[in-house]
Amino acid sequence: MLFLYNLVISIAVFVLKIIAVFSPKIKLFTDGRKNVFTLLKEKIKPEDKTIWFHAASLGEYEQGLPVIEKIKEKYTAHKIIVTFFSPSGYEVRKNNIVADVTLYLPLDTKKNAKKFLKLAHPELAFFIKYEFWPNYLQELKTNNTPTYLISGIFRDNQLFFKWYGGFYRKALETFTCFFVQNQYSKDKIESIGFNNVIVSGDTRFDRVDAILERDNSLDFIAAFKNNQTTIIIGSSWPKDEALIIEYINQSSDTIKFIIAPHNIKSEQIENLKNAISKKTILFSEKEDKLLPDYNVFIIDTVGMLTKIYSYGTIAYVGGGFGNPGIHNVLEPATFGIPIVIGPNYSNFAEAIELANIGGCMVISNKEELKQTFDRLLSDENLLINTGKICKSYIQENKGATNTIIKAI
Repeated sequence: MLFLYNLVISIAVFVLKIIAVFSPKIKLFTDGRKNVFTLLKEKIKPEDKTIWFHAASLGEYEQGLPVIEKIKEKYTAHKIIVTFFSPSGYEVRKNNIVADVTLYLPLDTKKNAKKFLKLAHPELAFFIKYEFWPNYLQELKTNNTPTYLISGIFRDNQLFFKWYGGFYRKALETFTCFFVQNQYSKDKIESIGFNNVIVSGDTRFDRVDAILERDNSLDFIAAFKNNQTTIIIGSSWPKDEALIIEYINQSSDTIKFIIAPHNIKSEQIENLKNAISKKTILFSEKEDKLLPDYNVFIIDTVGMLTKIYSYGTIAYVGGGFGNPGIHNVLEPATFGIPIVIGPNYSNFAEAIELANIGGCMVISNKEELKQTFDRLLSDENLLINTGKICKSYIQENKGATNTIIKAI
């Protein structure tokens, strides 16, 4: 099976180069990897002490950030290397200030793994949540590098638990310790013979709790809100927007709406704006405008949604009408506001738990959306108590980072 895996990776390298001609995203994926080894040589010297963190994408990076920051504080003489697999992570966080060097991870061939780890020569390696690359893990094991999984999640459908997943299970032998989010994950990994497992919880709770300590003010959002009731629609997709647009168009002018779409392509933004009958403004055209005069604010840029949630009366988190499902519900929850989501959330433990305790309200159609928004806005006690449930949930589940740091 390992032979077949390496064959597939080799074929993928060739195929991706062809696809890149037609796909801007794949072009970023392939072009971004061309200079990885050159950058490593420039940034990391043979005498440097280093620690390596790998994140699949932006969500995993944000999840691992509390640990990265604590490790940086603890190992002040070491350089921090952060790698991403996907463009959606790398392109957004390539200029982060916590890492000394941020790179794409070269594809998992034996040759790349050997070359990357020879140049990076980490004393510690961390994989965030998932992404288990057999060749990299084998090389880390050969080098006797202490390797950790943080905020890990294990599920029945993963290859480790299939009869044909032997080569993948073997790759797990590299890990010094698995820090997992829940007892179920611990039971799953122990069922295939691994006992070096600690239930630490999810570091995302520490990440969103830390958000409260920073300055979340945005003058232009405050001006737009103008102390009025404000519904934040975060990371929305067209299926979410189709439901919400009708509610917006029929709503009172005393309610403000801020929409931060997942996709900010100009055509999609323009279609969204044109479908709204209320007075609407884009972030990109806000200069010299009287923002309090507008009812709807569309954020056609990235990187500020978390701060925007701090201005919300209610948050609608998008993605629940598609695959793989909803986006981050923890960010609005930390600000203590009620959350409304679509029906596809079964792969997200935090959403399941929040829905079960009443912090997240689940809707399946536009009628339920209207009923839920109207009920929250007309019942102040319900609005306040639902928000308190969300905030308490964050506070009760933080602490994973300290557990991890103490155990290393």
